[in-house]
Amino acid sequence: MRKVKIITDSTNDLSDVILQKYDISVIPLHVDFGGESYRDGVDLLPKDLFKLVEEKNMLPKTAAPSPFNFSEVYREYVEQGQDIIVITISSHMSSTYQNAVLASEEYPEGRIFVVDSQNLSTGIGSLVVLAAEYALQGLEAKEIADRVQRLVPKVQVSFVIDTMEYLYKGGRCNVLQSIMGSMLKIRPMISVDSGKMFMKDKVRGDKKKGLDKMLANTAKDSIDSERIFITHSLGSEDEALYLKSILEMSFPEKEIITTDAGCVISSHCGQKTIGVIYIRQ
Repeated sequence: MRKVKIITDSTNDLSDVILQKYDISVIPLHVDFGGESYRDGVDLLPKDLFKLVEEKNMLPKTAAPSPFNFSEVYREYVEQGQDIIVITISSHMSSTYQNAVLASEEYPEGRIFVVDSQNLSTGIGSLVVLAAEYALQGLEAKEIADRVQRLVPKVQVSFVIDTMEYLYKGGRCNVLQSIMGSMLKIRPMISVDSGKMFMKDKVRGDKKKGLDKMLANTAKDSIDSERIFITHSLGSEDEALYLKSILEMSFPEKEIITTDAGCVISSHCGQKTIGVIYIRQ
């Protein structure tokens, strides 16, 4: 039986500690400001991203890794005699999945399995960690891929957005929605379904109302995973501590993990975005 290597892309938003613990390899997406291109999490960190947004008064464009980027990484592990599981950001949000599949076709059938997470951020990361745990248990690559694929529809992701500015600049809401949202202090609650983001709810007034609503939704859900992720962009550190304290009391039997959103997720959602992610029964 061949060893199984787990690979994901940089939108997984897992911490370096977790990635190193499970020996997970990450292929970065690209963040482009005009003629300058940066590798997410390698050449550019979120704190630097937001400085560039202010300086240039523009949002960057994000781009998927090329098939060549994937193939280079695949080659190393295939030549070592390992099989590969790749888990990517939703194919509805990026061409990352398609490029990962294209690169896999250069290698013998049954050596590389690519899973479309149909999600983003630690919605991907939660599946990646499970895949890594299955690999440590000695499961074969196909069985891991099949198990992860069955879990894809069960991943629950909710984010509270602090400001509509980034959604507007990124073309995800119109100018009227942005103005009205700012005037009325409306903060969208974003969720993911069938690989696409949608506005699950809108919270007016204090952002804490949005956090409490997200906590209430979590408390009444049936959670299957052993861990719950809190993932946030720059500026939400205190809110992450608040969510963690409540979740630890509500779910004492589960591991509550806080992670930082990377540059790609941050560029679409903006600062002070925070979410709760887990796998349902």
